[in-house]
Amino acid sequence: MTPTVLVLTQDGDEHADHVVPMLVERGATVVRHDPARFPKDAALQAAFEPHGPARRSLWLGDATVDLETLTAVWFRRPNSPVVHDEIAGDAAREYAERECGLLVRDIWESLDCRLFPARHSVLDFAQRKQHQLAVATRLGFEIPPTLITTQPDEVLDFYNRHEGRIVSKPYGYQPMSSVGVMRYTEQVLPADLGYVDAVRFCPMIFQVYVPKRVELRVTVVGSEVFAAEIHSQASNRARHDWRSYDLKNTPHFPHRLPEDVHDRCLRLVRKLGLSYGAIDLILTPDGRYVFLEINPSGQYLWIERLTGLPISAAVCDFLLGR
Repeated sequence: MTPTVLVLTQDGDEHADHVVPMLVERGATVVRHDPARFPKDAALQAAFEPHGPARRSLWLGDATVDLETLTAVWFRRPNSPVVHDEIAGDAAREYAERECGLLVRDIWESLDCRLFPARHSVLDFAQRKQHQLAVATRLGFEIPPTLITTQPDEVLDFYNRHEGRIVSKPYGYQPMSSVGVMRYTEQVLPADLGYVDAVRFCPMIFQVYVPKRVELRVTVVGSEVFAAEIHSQASNRARHDWRSYDLKNTPHFPHRLPEDVHDRCLRLVRKLGLSYGAIDLILTPDGRYVFLEINPSGQYLWIERLTGLPISAAVCDFLLGR
């Protein structure tokens, strides 16, 4: 049977642009869909009879996709549904958006095929930071002392107990805003304490600063583990958070993990119910591997291009059940 893969992602996703032709070359039928097209430019339907299987369908223009025939779904970077412009009034639009979102999530959740990295409900829970830290600790990872709070006095106490050697970062995933601003991990400086009262408006993560020999991005695909060194300390811009991206001055190399760390990364992904995870670790100057977080939908293509690690091939193999 020819494998049929549904790729759910937004327009302009270079990871999907790269992997979809690879899937086609390997003999798969691939349907690419941005859920933001629903319900304006796409339609979804679920039909049930008293004595028969459910029938779920996706209409994309003149093409009809029988969702019961899918062999795999890749939840890459899907957008949320966008309702019709004809709907007037905030209350009506809010209601329609909620109903469309519920249908989309319900249908994807109920499909009986290979789901990568996981069902939406599993993904939602797996990316919660305090849950990640709790699971990582139980599996034996070292983590930095961490405080997640909206209490300014607790932040001051944490700062003093650790002699000011702490960093702050957002609690949730921070996409690039419309004005091009993204909040990275930052050192908490003495001057920042003058604004500590603002913490009461929004939770923040505070962690003890971990010295770095290198940072590691460990990408797990199924049962395969790809580790890359990110020499962030070579760049002033990237030294506190490699996502500040100074690739010209930040060497990347493949990294061989110790067997226990390798196995712990696999167990973490499986314990979270995932088949994919992008794990951020720090290798300290004295050789300790410290866990920071895991992103169930993390980017990897720049790692593949800089190191030659065959991550996309592993993604294809997993989607095709090989």
